[in-house]
Amino acid sequence: MNIKKWEVAPLNKDRAAKLSEDCGLPAFLGILLDIRGFHTWEDIEALFGGGALTDPYRMKDMKEAVGRIRRAIDDFEKIAVYGDYDADGVTATAMLFTYLQAMGADVIYYIPQREGEGYGMNQAAVRHLHGQGVGLIVTVDNGISSLEEVELARELHMDVVITDHHRPHDRLPACAAVVDAHRADDESPFKELSGAGVVLKLLIALEDGDAGQVVSEYGDLAALGTIGDVVPVTGENRAIVQAGLGLLKKGGRPGVAALMEMGAGAGDVTATSLAFSVIPCINATGRMGAPERAVQLLTCEEDHAARCLASEIVEDNRRRRQIEGDISAQAMAAIEADPALKYARVIVVSGRGWHHGVVGIVASRVTERYGKPCFVISEDETEARGSGRSVEGFSLFEAVSYCGELLTRFGGHPMAAGASMPPENVELFRRKINEYARKTCPMMPAQALRMDVKLRPAILSPELPRALAPLEPFGSGNPQPLFGLFGMELREIIPVGGGSHLRLVFLRDGVTVSCMRFRMEREEFPYAPGEKLDLAVTLEAKVYRGEEQLSVIIKDMKPAGLKPETCLESFRLYEKLRRGEALLKEEAARLTPDRGQLAALYRLLGARRGKPWGPLALLAALGEEGGGLGRLLVSLDMLEERGLIACGHRGEALAVTIVPTEHKVDIFASPLYRKLTGAEE
Repeated sequence: MNIKKWEVAPLNKDRAAKLSEDCGLPAFLGILLDIRGFHTWEDIEALFGGGALTDPYRMKDMKEAVGRIRRAIDDFEKIAVYGDYDADGVTATAMLFTYLQAMGADVIYYIPQREGEGYGMNQAAVRHLHGQGVGLIVTVDNGISSLEEVELARELHMDVVITDHHRPHDRLPACAAVVDAHRADDESPFKELSGAGVVLKLLIALEDGDAGQVVSEYGDLAALGTIGDVVPVTGENRAIVQAGLGLLKKGGRPGVAALMEMGAGAGDVTATSLAFSVIPCINATGRMGAPERAVQLLTCEEDHAARCLASEIVEDNRRRRQIEGDISAQAMAAIEADPALKYARVIVVSGRGWHHGVVGIVASRVTERYGKPCFVISEDETEARGSGRSVEGFSLFEAVSYCGELLTRFGGHPMAAGASMPPENVELFRRKINEYARKTCPMMPAQALRMDVKLRPAILSPELPRALAPLEPFGSGNPQPLFGLFGMELREIIPVGGGSHLRLVFLRDGVTVSCMRFRMEREEFPYAPGEKLDLAVTLEAKVYRGEEQLSVIIKDMKPAGLKPETCLESFRLYEKLRRGEALLKEEAARLTPDRGQLAALYRLLGARRGKPWGPLALLAALGEEGGGLGRLLVSLDMLEERGLIACGHRGEALAVTIVPTEHKVDIFASPLYRKLTGAEE
């Protein structure tokens, strides 16, 4: 169960109104700008202007990189662009490869395979490139940590120029140039470029500072890489994405156009739409094998060939979704079947032969479902490789580092990490990472759901999202606005899209609001008509049959007025009980139901007649009688242990059936109750 902490940003209405009036802005836009910290015209102008691209030569070693690449071009020395298999890496590779080709260079590119080679430079690849006659390797989106590989290249009489955007280690590779804004001695003002963004700056430097020409030719690819790498869409990144979106809307690059024509990017071209359409297709080539095909697509100049490649890549993405769905289902089933997994502070779930290319996405799904850090590991006979995702406030990289003695390789950052280990170490890793969590984070923090402002249903119209258009492009650091609709009465639940999605109709203050809840089936929906809910929604203006309409998309919901912080604290206490950890006397008392509470719950379940109902909805229906979420869950466990109910799970929803009994049942003979009250022998 994922209980998120709902946060609504504070609003100073007077200041927002003055900002709108002084700057000549729509009132709704002024409110959003003020909430997000833009209080002056200078602040707003800097945001809307996108931030100019600064002089690339302010990046350390840019002069040396340009000089070495120009010498290789002039001497017709063979150059290898060494990229990466994700969207950032392949777009950066396509940019530099295309440019060097246009300059008449003898150039090839190399993309390592996710399976077998993994991320970054490797020695076998360096030897392979040496065998191809390469004299200069230029890395994009990798290389900053490749000390041994760069040393091998030097021994083989090859030079290396590194362009990267990842954090360096204490020692830099000893090579011709290392261009990375995160170097301690780098003086460039903007540090959050993607790998494609760094390559764009390199191309501007190679073109003697002609940013306009370079951006007009390569801004579309740089924008795709920037969006794909989820770097903050602020400052120079905002300028790159704004320029790139303009180019993408005009079309012109056959490969990207072909992807869009096949439905991957149908509709408005925005950073959000690309992040959920074109970019997953590009990433799919690396996840499913043969990532070089993505570079082929992005550098293709012939329409028919581009359509053929795009068709293959779209099929890759379809297959990736299917495999990801299958593994997600297996992982969720394993977690639900094993309380030791489900109630752990850090969920570590493993499977035999799971596809390495999708375990990171599956980890994201598990973290979203359970609201806790998760590691998903694929095992074979000789190695176990996994990828993890975390929640704010718990550094997964530090946690994995604590387990370093069990691992053959690991890396990452606070919110995501990867690790490899011998298969026999998986269970030891599970124990040790949870040992670290118990020591450093006894109460795992909740994921935060941050809303910009509450809205009244009466003001909803297509004009609201249209007024916010100047805030685009949205992305990391500048998220799509999220709004609160509170106290909404649910009136209708309508399955759509073949039953894969739901249209939910709400009423408040005499106003009817139709909302969409995507990727949820009717059997998973834990609420019933008549219940009042709080909604977190995004708003979009769409044209349907020539008429502009408002789309209200639900991102999360909860029973009206329910306080997630209180629920989370109670739920974490319940998890502690289910892990078998000792409870303090007052903690046990908070979880222990009395006869009246059990009777009220039993009556409520009987009235529901087996229809889906979520624990939070149950708690809201019981009111004060529920005694807290943890006590409610203990009560359900007790009723099920004593054979009075049967529970079926579908996502967050429970389908609870009353089991007829002929004899009186002593509910307090429940093993869980006896354990909780210390009556267990």
